[in-house]
Amino acid sequence: MGILEQAVQNDILFEDFTIKTYTWNEGHEPILLIHGWEGQAGNFAELIEALIDVGYTVHSFDGPSHGFSSKGATSVLEFTQLVGVMIRRLQVKKLVSHSFGGVATTFALWQNRDLKIDKYALLTTPDRFTQRIDQVSAHVGISEKVKLRLIENLEREFDVVVGDLNVSDWVKEINVLQACIWHDREDKVIPLTQSQSVNETWPNAELRVVENTGHFRILRTKKVIDSVVGFLK
Repeated sequence: MGILEQAVQNDILFEDFTIKTYTWNEGHEPILLIHGWEGQAGNFAELIEALIDVGYTVHSFDGPSHGFSSKGATSVLEFTQLVGVMIRRLQVKKLVSHSFGGVATTFALWQNRDLKIDKYALLTTPDRFTQRIDQVSAHVGISEKVKLRLIENLEREFDVVVGDLNVSDWVKEINVLQACIWHDREDKVIPLTQSQSVNETWPNAELRVVENTGHFRILRTKKVIDSVVGFLK
């Protein structure tokens, strides 16, 4: 049986989407896992099993138009709004994110500074929002003209200046007691320098540089999983 089939699954409504949520175990403390762009909750399978083994209740979800949530036009900023909704809904004090999930989570915490988080584990993180838009655009083959139109739409819809959206700025003001970032030295998707930039401006964070995991295998590497579980405990 796959990890998703082991979960209690529910649907919640968010904007125009039906969001698939997952809960594993009924342990002593809840943790929320936030996947990256083009990811889904199942990406955390090995970590979920490790957290269940030490007694946590584990929550996750598939973002708008991701995984088994309903499909439709969405945006990275809409994803961040959902993260804030989930943190508040589940009343969690511990978080784990992967890749773009770090952007969504830190922005959500910056927008909702009444939310208090005890421990936050980031398995890589971009820093500048514009850099992540560039990476996604290159990956899916979006032209420069279409990318600029996307940015204009985001700025108009959410009343933000995309160039001002930087994780290294948000983390200075969010309410997180202790954070830790794991990043592979040779990550080909998000350079180590981006996590280093975030870490430098985040007084309550530490950076653990790992090797031979890449950007995605870091989620399945036992030494990293053990390190994350140890940090959260």
